[in-house]
Amino acid sequence: MLFDVDTIRSGYPALSEGFTHFDGAGGTQPAESVVAAIAGAMRAAVSNRGTAFEPARRSVALVAEARAAVADLLGADPAGVVFGPSATALTYLVARTLAQGWGPGDEVVVTRLDHDANVRPWVQAAASAGATVRWADVDVTTGELPVAQFEALIGPRTRLVAVTAASNAVGTMPAVREIAAIAHAAGALTFVDGVHSTAHRVTDVVELGADFYVTSAYKWSGPHYAAVVADPELWRTLEPVKLVPSPAQVPERFEYGTLSFELLAGVTAAVDHLAGLAAPAEGSRRQRLVASLTAVTAYENGLADRLAAGLAALDTVTVLPAAADRCPTISFRVHGQPPAQTAQVLGEQGICVSNGDYYAVEYFDAAGLRASGGAVRASIYHYNTAAEVDLLLEAIAKLQPGA
Repeated sequence: MLFDVDTIRSGYPALSEGFTHFDGAGGTQPAESVVAAIAGAMRAAVSNRGTAFEPARRSVALVAEARAAVADLLGADPAGVVFGPSATALTYLVARTLAQGWGPGDEVVVTRLDHDANVRPWVQAAASAGATVRWADVDVTTGELPVAQFEALIGPRTRLVAVTAASNAVGTMPAVREIAAIAHAAGALTFVDGVHSTAHRVTDVVELGADFYVTSAYKWSGPHYAAVVADPELWRTLEPVKLVPSPAQVPERFEYGTLSFELLAGVTAAVDHLAGLAAPAEGSRRQRLVASLTAVTAYENGLADRLAAGLAALDTVTVLPAAADRCPTISFRVHGQPPAQTAQVLGEQGICVSNGDYYAVEYFDAAGLRASGGAVRASIYHYNTAAEVDLLLEAIAKLQPGA
């Protein structure tokens, strides 16, 4: 497969401003086709969903197209795709709904590797039901989330296991399949946070063992909109708190208020954009997505290896450990310099990196770094280049520790 980064970059209008973006884990720049799709939907006559007139039928089509697109991206059933404003909001929705069936003695398992959006909703839902929270620890010396501990953590009273598909702090991709298998053997459900992983790997929610899988389109060239997917039959067993006249059928009963039709047009365009990243673009959209994201993984891993090797050669830098199986995300600290200052100095040079705890509060508390500012994060996306990696390394090498 041909992966032409120059051609790909030409499809991102924001890149023409000249900034060097290593902030994709916090949000990627939108593709031109996404911007055009959103604008096109807003220029056309679109009404709330219905069948009586054409503008209403257009909104029905926009929703159906977006469900089909996300299903293709994740290997899911379109009838099990639920949309919402953010991954956090959707996780709260599922947590509150599931917790209606929990009680004292029930247990949920969360991890210290996860973004807080896949921790706090479950902790709070468990507290409301009188259920017990059990914690899976991260090995901060390796960045691993050891699988063996789940055998002891998961038992007959476990109702749900929440785990990330990829750490937004250090990139580690836990062995979700193995963890899900342990959970399912005990009769528990799994909720997988795929916000950080979806952009970088081929996703198949069935193969992954994810009963629920959440993703955010703005992490893969799309708009600020999110989706959580599950088997439609699983959705049908759940009854969310909702307005009396709102739809009763699945998946609509889990979608509060009127959907953002223009953003859904952007979601569909973003999936189509991902499907066309590698040439030749042949086969079904799902087949094209698999081919493109396979090429993306290889390309991004090459850049991540280049960055990791360059950082390791700098004696003024400490890199936070991560597992061998990882997304192209690297966190580090410059000796004697607060992470916020490092990010500020790089930002003044037009190099965009993140700093702090990135909402991975449990990880940074476990690592003992949160109180001192967390770390600096460089996250690679498919529009980054080797020249940009070298530029970042040169800029870091010139930083004055302690200054």
